[in-house]
Amino acid sequence: MRKIMYREAISEALREEMARDENVFVLGEDVGQFGGVFQSTAKLWETFGPSRVMDTPISEQAIVGAALGAALAGLRPVAEIMFVDFTGLAMDQIANQCAKFHFMTGGQAVVPVVIKTQGGVGIGDAAQHSQSLEAWHTHVPGLKVVMPSTPYDAKGLLKSSIREDNPVVFIEHKLLYQTKGPVPDEEYTIPLGKADIKREGRDVTIVTWSKMVLDCLEASARLEKESIDAEVVDLRTLAPLDLDTIVRSVEKTGKVVIVHEACKTGGFGAEIAARIVENAFDYLDAPIKRVAAVDTPIPYAAPLYRAVIPDPEKIVRGVKELF
Repeated sequence: MRKIMYREAISEALREEMARDENVFVLGEDVGQFGGVFQSTAKLWETFGPSRVMDTPISEQAIVGAALGAALAGLRPVAEIMFVDFTGLAMDQIANQCAKFHFMTGGQAVVPVVIKTQGGVGIGDAAQHSQSLEAWHTHVPGLKVVMPSTPYDAKGLLKSSIREDNPVVFIEHKLLYQTKGPVPDEEYTIPLGKADIKREGRDVTIVTWSKMVLDCLEASARLEKESIDAEVVDLRTLAPLDLDTIVRSVEKTGKVVIVHEACKTGGFGAEIAARIVENAFDYLDAPIKRVAAVDTPIPYAAPLYRAVIPDPEKIVRGVKELF
């Protein structure tokens, strides 16, 4: 099977969905001729033109507000917000409008909006451009939240998100764009709300998502050398959450480590831990462990931001504390 980059898988998904459905269009800052700040919309403008790949003013409120209006008029917009940090500027449109319109109209209106954005640490973007804010969006009923870790998942999940009749916050990670992985030539989609076991194991369950999946897989390889067999569960979609897959894994291993790049306090890992206690407490042989970022703004300097966030070594250490 061919191998392509994560950003190429994103661009390919957009291209295929725009060709399949003339109602799909992209709008955002620098998504047109420039191809997006991370090149995930590269060459779409040349194919579909400025009426379907629309450069917008620097206004997150306007981007999401326009996408909402277009969706209510029957289109399927993909609204790019350059950094997830900036979704806060459009939180009224996201949380109070997009997420609630279907409910407040008694199901008469649908809001097929994809809010495509990116987050995470790794290129020295400092405190205002490096956050992991998925927990903000999972807290809003009516929003679906997707965070793929591989090119294969990114393409299949983005295609499903575009076809979804509810608003989706689709969060990419800036360090994943140039990672490569197998992606088939033929058409495929991945259902929202279905986790993927990236590595089978019997001794401990590691629950994670996005770029941390790669770190957890590296950590599991190190743990194997010390006779600890770790199962890595990639959630892929945080809302809806695939609790069944998590519980089945916990029933098998009896131990859980939750890993995420967001800071620990109020992170989505706390919600997962609570769900496990509510649904699989009797299977636990040890307390649930969270490996997360330090509760601090993200520093600019590489040695400092690397000290703040999880890495394979910290994950290994966290797992071993359960044994």
